[in-house]
Amino acid sequence: MHAESASEWKQIARRIEEMGYSTLFVADHYLGPGPVYDRSPHLPQNLAPIAAIAIAAGATERLRVGCRVFAVDFHVPAVLASETATLDLLSDGRLEVGIGAGVLRDEFEALGIGFDEPRTRVDRLIEVVRLLKAHWAGEQMDISGAHVRVKGYAGIPTPVQKPHPPIMIGGQKKRLLSLAGREAQIASINFVPYLPTPDGLEPWDEMQRRLGYVREAAGERFSEIELETSPYDLSITNDVKGAYEAIAARRRVPVEVVPGHPNALVGSPESVAEMLLERRETTGISYITVPAAQMEAFAPVVGLLRGT
Repeated sequence: MHAESASEWKQIARRIEEMGYSTLFVADHYLGPGPVYDRSPHLPQNLAPIAAIAIAAGATERLRVGCRVFAVDFHVPAVLASETATLDLLSDGRLEVGIGAGVLRDEFEALGIGFDEPRTRVDRLIEVVRLLKAHWAGEQMDISGAHVRVKGYAGIPTPVQKPHPPIMIGGQKKRLLSLAGREAQIASINFVPYLPTPDGLEPWDEMQRRLGYVREAAGERFSEIELETSPYDLSITNDVKGAYEAIAARRRVPVEVVPGHPNALVGSPESVAEMLLERRETTGISYITVPAAQMEAFAPVVGLLRGT
């Protein structure tokens, strides 16, 4: 998301609410122009997330707000717990908390933050999730982990939503998706490759494997978890062939692998709505996060799907 003033940001938030979207997510990225940004796969976001979430919540009435996702190493964990509880309180219970371990080494190093190996970063994420839940419950804190050490006080404020704001955790590997199955209310499935995986799985087979990680770890609570993903390659258009060719060129893959891919969504509003309903039936995925650049084009699909 990008805005150059408070009034512009408020207008964006209100427009998203008017179009019928359920949630406005910002991201946890901080890089401005320069060589590190030039290598980044992410579009720039000129608004820091916590302040942007607060202003968006204040400008709207029903719209849920959140971050997709906070990288735990960018924040002091105990402070993040209080900040998120405050955001939930001041938004009257409209916060969703995406949280992850961070993945971009260049971004960490540009910000002067150490980039540990994956196991250590996920270990830290697990401890931060424990801290968030303890703080949000208003418990006396006594956490002494390898990465999070907090004790001697109760978490304040406590959030409006009980037992706590929804937590979103996602990724592509078993350990992260298993954590989502155990601890999250929203499990986010990361981008699936267009070409077969090294062990030969086609895209939808890989998607089902990832969903299986969540299902196995969740056990009986699986039905309570919302499954989320994003159509990173989204085009609302009647020129389906041209859109597929553009996606293939951008992704540098054969055009024949694009149609029907889990993260590609191409067609008229009516056909895209039908595809999403079919995918919900076959996979259980019901939470779709639309790229900001496509929010106006996708709005008719939101209208078609509202209440389904």
